[in-house]
Amino acid sequence: MQLTRRGLLSAGAAATVAATMLRPDYAWAQNSDMKFAASLGWTVWESGRHIVNGYKDAVEKLGGELTIADANYDIKKQADQILAFVESKPTAIFITPADAAAISPAVQEAVASGIPIFIGDSYVPNTTVTSTAMSNNFGLGAYPAEFIVEKLGGKGKVALVSLPSNESWDQRTLGAKSVFTRHPDIEIVSEIAFALGGSTTPRQVVDQILTANPELDAIWCAWDGAASEGTLAIRAAGRDVMITGIDGGQQSFEYIAAGSPFKITMAQSFYEMAYMNAFYAVEVAQGRQAPRFVITPAYAVTQDSLEGMDQMPDTYDQPGEAAKLGWNRVL
Repeated sequence: MQLTRRGLLSAGAAATVAATMLRPDYAWAQNSDMKFAASLGWTVWESGRHIVNGYKDAVEKLGGELTIADANYDIKKQADQILAFVESKPTAIFITPADAAAISPAVQEAVASGIPIFIGDSYVPNTTVTSTAMSNNFGLGAYPAEFIVEKLGGKGKVALVSLPSNESWDQRTLGAKSVFTRHPDIEIVSEIAFALGGSTTPRQVVDQILTANPELDAIWCAWDGAASEGTLAIRAAGRDVMITGIDGGQQSFEYIAAGSPFKITMAQSFYEMAYMNAFYAVEVAQGRQAPRFVITPAYAVTQDSLEGMDQMPDTYDQPGEAAKLGWNRVL
């Protein structure tokens, strides 16, 4: 496997954090007066739980106090949270955006205040923050699309459930389309843009797709919530349709391991995103440098990846844990 320069830098950053976590003599007592603030776009789902745990564990390990605010996908609420944190003058502010473009003005104001700003999960446009830790979202979308093409032998009808509200999440759809358009015998028969927080559920969206397309081979989803609920819709309809997701987590792994229509998820390292934000916040506070961008690992998880496991893994996204499972990062 070839390792790109970007992958090498990301792997090096992860190795540094992992080594630090394992060193019992790495003392951070002098950091007890540090105060960190985290404005999280969401804390629900397994992704949200892993993000919260990553920030909490890091601050507990590295020193300081942490205040967490959950915007629950409310854009105005998150912008207000960020500006309120600026007024409190913390050592650093952590942000996981629900809608990165919408909160960009608030993030710009936070950057202008001089407080170090660390972003997790998404890139915030028109800002120059201290550091961002996130997945390769374009690649996250392209990989399961390639999986679908391979399973269909390069010919078939596919549908897409996208998440365009967040610019980074929308990159996943662009990645998928970049694959499908290179295969002329793959036809995209439907694309539905899902709005988080709306009145329609992912299950209803997939039901609509199945009803409108009696001849359908696969459904590509921008996140696991749609793939999990879509699995239930496919089963209820008695259809032979595969479905793919992005995020990772025990619920998704259970569906995949059971041989359901849910065939692959791109398991992201949410915990590591958050931990790296906090780690480099302390580094910057102590006068050292932080990487502008860290691309955290992603793993392609299929039924084969989970074979023989009595319990679905929950800590795979903590540094070093995926290797114990025999998983290799693909992005």
